[in-house]
Amino acid sequence: MATRLSGLDATFLYVETATMHMHVGSAIVLDPSDRPGGRLTRNDVATYLEARLHLDPSFRRRLAPVPLRVDHPLWIEDPDFDLDFHVRRAALPSPGGMAELAEFVGDVMSRRIDRSRPLWELHVVEGLEGGRVALVTKTHHAAVDGVSGAELLAAILQLDPDEQPPPPQRPWQPETAPSDLRLLLTAGLRVAATPWGVLRAGGRVLGAAAGVLRVRAGGGVGVAPPPAPFVAPTTALNGSIGPHRRVAFADASLATVKSVKDCLGGTVNDVVLAAVAGALRRFLAGRGDLPTRPLVAMVPISVRAPGEQGGNRVSAMLVELPTDEADPVARLRRVTSGTRGAKEQHGALGAETIQQLAELTPAGVASLAARLYTRMRGADRHRPIWNVIVSNVPGPRVPLYCAGARVEAMYPLGPVHEMCGLNVTLFSYADMLLIGLNADRDLLPDVDDVAGALCEAVEELAKAAAEAGA
Repeated sequence: MATRLSGLDATFLYVETATMHMHVGSAIVLDPSDRPGGRLTRNDVATYLEARLHLDPSFRRRLAPVPLRVDHPLWIEDPDFDLDFHVRRAALPSPGGMAELAEFVGDVMSRRIDRSRPLWELHVVEGLEGGRVALVTKTHHAAVDGVSGAELLAAILQLDPDEQPPPPQRPWQPETAPSDLRLLLTAGLRVAATPWGVLRAGGRVLGAAAGVLRVRAGGGVGVAPPPAPFVAPTTALNGSIGPHRRVAFADASLATVKSVKDCLGGTVNDVVLAAVAGALRRFLAGRGDLPTRPLVAMVPISVRAPGEQGGNRVSAMLVELPTDEADPVARLRRVTSGTRGAKEQHGALGAETIQQLAELTPAGVASLAARLYTRMRGADRHRPIWNVIVSNVPGPRVPLYCAGARVEAMYPLGPVHEMCGLNVTLFSYADMLLIGLNADRDLLPDVDDVAGALCEAVEELAKAAAEAGA
């Protein structure tokens, strides 16, 4: 049955340009040594996935755009679905290490997804050292957010190497694409009610704005007000972006991060943000580009209700990254205070208000504005709203498998935006914190150095925590 995209889902389509690709991805490293013959091929993965397509509707849904963009597109069951188009084979050049995998993933993330088909790709990458195989996934943000993306991955992964998927409740039925006339008539009925929606949303926005001002003016003891838009300093991370990406991977011990939290205070997410602040301080100082003002991070927040599936249920908050602070303990304490203030402001703004504003944004206006901003290199003409995106997605604590091959690591990747050339996404798996860095190739060709500095920043915090405990 055809279903209309939400305003927020559709916004990720509208703002996409030739240089700003709105897809998320991951690099999953598999050890097939326990499989028969110790191998895992592209055909093995395709056969395995075919038996699991019914577990998530995203696999076989494609877009049906409304003529003249008078309303948001619809999802329909693709009558021309072709699994072979989506599951592809690749091989790494020798020596097949993580550096070669990161280069391949950067190339995959540099290409837009074909919108005429379901919005996902899966590359089965052979040639890793030790006989390992990687799955490189790419899915459009219109279909998933961080949490629902993890749910989509769960549909293709197993808790047990011999686990069999449950059978489909009913056979899959493709749909005939609705006619342009039907799409226009349906859109016309909905658009007719838009003025009333604008008035209701406008009242909510005014109320939310008043709440935000109260948070910024007040705040509790030990709570720093969140940064205002356009106060972030301009750095080497910021500016107009190109279409090409560079990718890097890093990992840390989840137990180490939790021990820092237990000893010095805050949450796991606070420790992550303090580590990112320390890494960017080290990296920018090494380039002679460290600003005197603290950087600002945009932190996505899931607002998904329990049991809610599919699409985007995400909001965001701005958090100060104290890159102007040399002491790692003081840096963490400032982050902890800042996230408390940011959460209060986010609560005042309200996730539903953001969803409603996205619902009422005209498609043509949003798309035209995004293209003009990119063409005029608008990001080079003002201070950034934020310097970096930092997202932390919780994952399972138990081992996972794919087609009987054990998952060694799973590195997530978020999109790079105009104005912000670096996205740092973290995923907890078993006893590891796995970090994927996706960067604009022109702004940040040395993203590997940021990954290295991030590992050093975690070690710095761990050492400070050990000294405080002693």
